[in-house]
Amino acid sequence: MIKIMGIVNLTPDSFSGDGLYKTQNSIVDFAEKMVEDGADIIDVGGESSRPGAEPVSIEEELQRTIPAVKALSKKIKVPISIDTHKPEVARQALDNGALMVNDITGLNNTEMLRIVAQYKAAVVIMHMKGNPRTMQDNPVYKSLIDEIIEYLDKAIVRAVEAGIDRNKIIVDPGIGFGKTAGHNLEILNRLSELKVLGRPLLVGASRKSFIGKILDSGPQERIFGTVSACVLAVKNGANLLRVHDVKPVSEAIKVAEAIIRERDDI
Repeated sequence: MIKIMGIVNLTPDSFSGDGLYKTQNSIVDFAEKMVEDGADIIDVGGESSRPGAEPVSIEEELQRTIPAVKALSKKIKVPISIDTHKPEVARQALDNGALMVNDITGLNNTEMLRIVAQYKAAVVIMHMKGNPRTMQDNPVYKSLIDEIIEYLDKAIVRAVEAGIDRNKIIVDPGIGFGKTAGHNLEILNRLSELKVLGRPLLVGASRKSFIGKILDSGPQERIFGTVSACVLAVKNGANLLRVHDVKPVSEAIKVAEAIIRERDDI
C-alpha cells in the first residue's frame, strides 16, 4: 500500500509558492483537506530547503512550526512529521504530537540521533550532496546510485547504533538535493536498486525543477508532471510519496496500483 505524505510549508520562501499559512485555523483546514484527499502523513516544515535558500534561526523555525504541530495533533488523525534538521525543533515537535522526523541532512547530527532514539520516533533519512545554499552548484558523481546507496547505508547503520529502531527508518534518495535534472531522472528510473537497503523508499519529486525543465512550466503548473513522476516512482519501487497536490497523486496511484496488481475486485 503506497502512502502519501502531504506537504505543509510554513515558510514565506517555498520554491513551490505554497508557503506561509498565516493563521492556525487556515493551517488546520489545509491539512484536514489533505487528509480528506488521501494524505496518510502530514509533513510540517518551517525552513525552505530550495536551492539557494538562506537558513533561518532556531527561534524563527520554532515559532513557525510548533504552534502548528500542536494544533494539528489535536485535530487530525494521521501521523504528523516534522521536516527539520535542527534537533531542538525536532524535540519540541515530538513533545507536541509529531511522530516522525524528516531530516534532509541524513541524521548527521549526533543530537538529532539521540532525540529520535529517545522518542522512539519514525525517521526519514535523506541523501543530499552539499547544503541547500550550494547543492546545485555543479553537483558531480562518479557513480550516482552507488554513492546514494553507500551514503544511506552508512546513515542507517549510524541510526541503529544510536538506538533507533531499524523498522522505523525510511530512506529518501533526495530528488533535487545536489542533483542535476539528469541525475533526478536516473534516480527515478533506477529506484528499484535502492531496495538493497531493505527500508521503505520515500520519493519527493513534487513540483521539482526537473519537471519544470521538461515542461517549461512554473512550480504551480507542474501537477501533471508530478503525477507522472509519482506513478513511475511507484512502478519502480517507491513506498511513500511526498507531495503538494494530494488528491491528483492519490487518485493516480490508486489506478496505478490496481493495474500493477491486476485487481479484479473493483
